[in-house]
Amino acid sequence: MPPQSNGSENYPRLQTVGIDGLLITFADRLSDGANRAALAFRAMIETAKIEGIKETTTSLASTFVLFDPVKSDLEHIRAALLALLEGTDWSDVPLPQGRRLWHVPAAFGGTRGPQLDEAAKLAGIDRDQAIEEMTTTRVRVLTIGFAPGQPYLGTLPAHWNIPRQSGLTKQVPNGAIAVAIRQLVLFTASTPTGWRMIGQTAFRGFRPDQDAPFTLGVGDEILFSSISEDELDHVEHTDQTGLGGASFEVIP
Repeated sequence: MPPQSNGSENYPRLQTVGIDGLLITFADRLSDGANRAALAFRAMIETAKIEGIKETTTSLASTFVLFDPVKSDLEHIRAALLALLEGTDWSDVPLPQGRRLWHVPAAFGGTRGPQLDEAAKLAGIDRDQAIEEMTTTRVRVLTIGFAPGQPYLGTLPAHWNIPRQSGLTKQVPNGAIAVAIRQLVLFTASTPTGWRMIGQTAFRGFRPDQDAPFTLGVGDEILFSSISEDELDHVEHTDQTGLGGASFEVIP
């Protein structure tokens, strides 16, 4: 798929952002292929070590590049990125290596997931089916945003394409799991939300005292396991790491 830099509706599409940024978009909406492409292209840029690039980030379906206009110029960076885009079928690329599969204990329903029944009903299933799906579906960190280290996870089966609430829940706690539009958010701070809270963990996605404050990386995957509210209480009172009983392995 040839890259476009002229505003065409074809993808990937490269656009300037201000005087020191470039945005490479792989689709106009979230899809597995577009997210894979965004993650893979970011990894390709990092490997290429293009002089002048300061930072790269990804969103659900795009890669953003920030460069230093003192060390390089827009046309040099644009040409280097277009060269990387050439010759690859971005509709079918493998995910980058080095990603991790996290196993994260979570309590679903009850006081720890007060909107589970409501969300399950909207998805057309019962609460037991909902918990089974949440604990058997590996979800990918599609992007990180809104709050430091906060992952958007997905994608869930199609029947989880449920809307956000019409109003806001005033506060969900750090570690809460909320669902909408085939995605989960694993909150890294206590905050209002329009998503429905279905569970809770003791996992901390933002640990500012660590060398790497963001616990998760884009492309990592999570598999939740169901524990009771009492078990979660115990983890919260005994865990000193901020991982909340979670463990990980590197995905081959």
